[in-house]
Amino acid sequence: MKPQWVATIGELKISGGLPVSELARRIDASYMAVKQYCEDLKDLGYLERSRIPRTEVGRPEIFYRLTGKADVLFPEAGAAFMLDVLESLRPIFGDSAPERVLFQYFQHQQEEWLPKLSKAKSLVEKATLLAGLREKSGCFGRCKYDPAKGFRIEEYHHPLQRVFDRYPRAVAMEQRMMEQLLGTKVVRNEIPGGKAGPARVDFEIAVLGQR
Repeated sequence: MKPQWVATIGELKISGGLPVSELARRIDASYMAVKQYCEDLKDLGYLERSRIPRTEVGRPEIFYRLTGKADVLFPEAGAAFMLDVLESLRPIFGDSAPERVLFQYFQHQQEEWLPKLSKAKSLVEKATLLAGLREKSGCFGRCKYDPAKGFRIEEYHHPLQRVFDRYPRAVAMEQRMMEQLLGTKVVRNEIPGGKAGPARVDFEIAVLGQR
């Protein structure tokens, strides 16, 4: 997929939908170029187009959002297969077997990622590297920092979400893994979708001596 298409889809995933003018500002491209990207993606079935009133005087703005077809661009890492495998362990190894396997999964991930994060010179750099590793594993998010909320990783897609829905304790396992990798407290907040944007999960990372 073309890089400009990837950037367009990424911003629409995070925002829940944008007018062309704002999308052009975010990906630093001209209005007409971005409109063409969106039209190409619409023709492929990944976007839908509508019009929204301007906040100021003028004609309604062209607005794009992702369609259901775009879900295939954010993989689930074989979630259905994984759920079937985990459930098949119960009659053989007992009711706690699925969660034991998930615990081992996050332990293995921690051992694999720890050497890569050890090269970081600061906690923020370490957290940024972690966000990049998570993206390679199928997550989709952004690192954010502001004086009021501090440093956090905002994630808009997780390939194991269906697994978390079935096994809620795995959420705490992942959170604990992130704390072990970063060496600091991580607070996980689920942000529901609404007018402000799509649903996401925020990982607030204690920095500058905060605990």
